[in-house]
Amino acid sequence: MYAEQKTHLLKALAKNVRYDGRKALEYRPITIEYGISGSAEGSARVKLGGTEVLAGVKMEIGKPYPDTPDQGNMMVNAELIPLSNPAFESGPPGEQATELARVVDRAIRESKAIDVKKLVILPGEKVWGVNIDIVTINDEGNLLDASCLAAMAALKNARLPKLNENNEIDYDAEPTKEKLPLSREPVEITIIKVGDKFFVDPLSDEEQVIEGRLTVAITEKGTICAMQKGGTAPFSVEEIDKMVEIAQTLAPSLRKAL
Repeated sequence: MYAEQKTHLLKALAKNVRYDGRKALEYRPITIEYGISGSAEGSARVKLGGTEVLAGVKMEIGKPYPDTPDQGNMMVNAELIPLSNPAFESGPPGEQATELARVVDRAIRESKAIDVKKLVILPGEKVWGVNIDIVTINDEGNLLDASCLAAMAALKNARLPKLNENNEIDYDAEPTKEKLPLSREPVEITIIKVGDKFFVDPLSDEEQVIEGRLTVAITEKGTICAMQKGGTAPFSVEEIDKMVEIAQTLAPSLRKAL
C-alpha cells in the first residue's frame, strides 16, 4: 500500500498536481478567528483546509530564571486529542506532541517574537510567564504550520491581566487593553520531500509517504530563525538551499493571514 501511494503521489507531482487538485507549492485556504475563548488572555482558531487547531494564551506571575533575572518566561504545550485523529491517544504528550510544541516554541523564542525584557514586573523577583497551549481539533495534515499560525494569532490577541496593589493578578477584574510586547511575527513553512520532489502543506494521506521534511521558521524580514528536520531521508546542501528558498517565498502569504 505504501509503495502504491508513493508511486501515485510521485506521478501526480511530476505533473505538478496533488490529490486535491493543488499545485506542489500551494497551500490550502487559511482562515483565522481571534478571541474564541472567554477564559484565556488570548486565543485563536486556525483552519488550514480541513485541519483545525486552537491556541490559547494564559498569563501567570512567577520568578525569573536565575540566569535571566531581567526576562519573563514562556512555555508552549501541545495536546493531540483523539477527537482530531484516531491515531492519537489520550494521556501524557507523546513524541509527536512534544516535537510539535518544541518546533513552535523554537520559532517564537529564537525569532525573539516576544520582547521578554518587557515582561518584568519586579526585576529579579516577579515576571510575567506566557503559557501557550495548542489543541488539535481536526487533523487533515500539516499540524506544524497550522499550530505555529495559531500560536502567533493567540499571542497577537492576548491582553495582560490587571494587577492589584500587591502586584498579583486580579482575576475578578477585566483584562487591561495592554497587548503583549510582540516585536516579530514568525511563521513556519514545512517542505516535504518524496523521491526527488518537494511540496508543502501535506494532506494526511500524503503524510503517510513522507521521506523527509524540513520546517523553516521565517521572520517578516525573511530571516531564518529556526529549522527542524523530520523523516529518515538525508538532505544534500543543494536540497536544503532549495527548501529554504521555498520557505522564504511562501512565508509572506502565510503571514498575510495573521
